[in-house]
Parts: sequence; C-alpha cells; structure tokens
Amino acid sequence: MLYDLDDMPDVMRWYDGFIASAPEELGGWFAYLSVPPGPPFPEELHLRKVCAVVWTQPGEEESPALREARAYGKPLLDGVAPMPFPAWNTAFDGLLPPGEQWYWRGEFFDEMSDGLIEANVEWAPKAPTWKCTMHMYAIDGAGSRPGNDETAWAYRGARWAQVIGGIDPDPANAGAISDWARAYSDATRPYAMSGGYLNFQMDEEPDRVRGMYGENYDRLARIKAHYDPDNVFSVNQNIPPAS
Repeated sequence: MLYDLDDMPDVMRWYDGFIASAPEELGGWFAYLSVPPGPPFPEELHLRKVCAVVWTQPGEEESPALREARAYGKPLLDGVAPMPFPAWNTAFDGLLPPGEQWYWRGEFFDEMSDGLIEANVEWAPKAPTWKCTMHMYAIDGAGSRPGNDETAWAYRGARWAQVIGGIDPDPANAGAISDWARAYSDATRPYAMSGGYLNFQMDEEPDRVRGMYGENYDRLARIKAHYDPDNVFSVNQNIPPAS
C-alpha cells in the first residue's frame, strides 16, 4: 500500500495504533522508498518518493483485519495480491542485486513517539539516491514472549526494529549514502532503546557491541572463551573471549 509522502506522519500514527491490536497472522511493516522504475508499478509513480505499509498474511482468504488495513486513507496504489511464498521471498532480488554499495544503521524502539515520527519525516525525503530506504518492523508479537535472558537477544521488550539503508550501485555515491544513513540514524537515536540491532550495523562502532547484547554480553563472552578462545571468528560485531 503506497501513500503520498505528505501523508507519512498520519500513516505512521495510524499504523502504530492499528498493528498493536491486529491479529498476529497479519504482518505489516512500514517503509519509506522511491517507487522502482519498472513493473509492476505504474509508470506515473516511477521514482516518486512515497511511504508504504507492506502487508502479509498466510492463507487464501483475506481476513477482516487486512480488509480494514486496505481501507485506510487514500493510497496511491493498492498492490496487495495473493502470491506463493517463494515469489514474495524473491520479489526484490532484481531490484537489489549483489555487489551494490550499502550502508546500514538499525535501532530498537519501544514506542512510536512524536519525536521519532518527526525525525523520520525530516530525514527520509533527503535520501540521496532512489534505492535508499527505511523499514520499520513491528516485533512485539511472538518474538516478545521469551525472556531477555533466554537467548542472546536482549531486547524482547522492543516494539519496533528500524533499519535505514543507504543503497546505490555507483561507488562514487558511497559517501553520500553513508552520510545520509548516519545523519538519519543519529536523528532517531534520542528516541531509541540503548544498544541497537546487530544485523543492521556496520563496523565503525565497535564500542556499541556490548549494548547490543545487554546483560547477556558477559555470558556470551564466557561461551566465546570456551569454543573460540583464539577469537578465530572475529570478522563480525565481535565479542572477544572472556579472559
């Protein structure tokens, strides 16, 4: 469901309230993007900066919740349609081939505050290239039920995981996409939970790794010392072996 970029704050606030009470079988993530310049998107929308909610639901019958979601607002495009899972899982392969320039930042949030919405409204449209994007995933369903100390991940109380992706095929634009993603991320961090999302981090902030695991860090360092005392597996957001 694509919406005009001017509708972004209203869509974010509506989505925040709607997804909180939606049944768990209805998945939906919020996005900023530029409309890809090709099918299945209509030509008049190509490269237009928009916001969106991407809905997914298993099964063959549209649920009442999905019908309600599709009835919200005045979308530029309703692209919801049945498709096999493998088709959805590979839908963006052609858009994002291997070898392009990427710069990621990712944070957890426990609420969709006014400040967070304002930061997104300010920084998303400043994307320097058309492949740059932002996704915000609701993660307070099944993932919230285990305890923080039951796995390595210590943010079971988070409601949102946000990723900001600076993307472009041209190495000459690597600086521009990185600067945008950093500035965008810095603008949202005052509203974020401490730590950040490990999978959406680059290698320039190694001091943040401890915060990404929270109270689980020391236990993981002891496990690392047992299985990898020489730190062979170190080309990552590294947890050094506990001494």
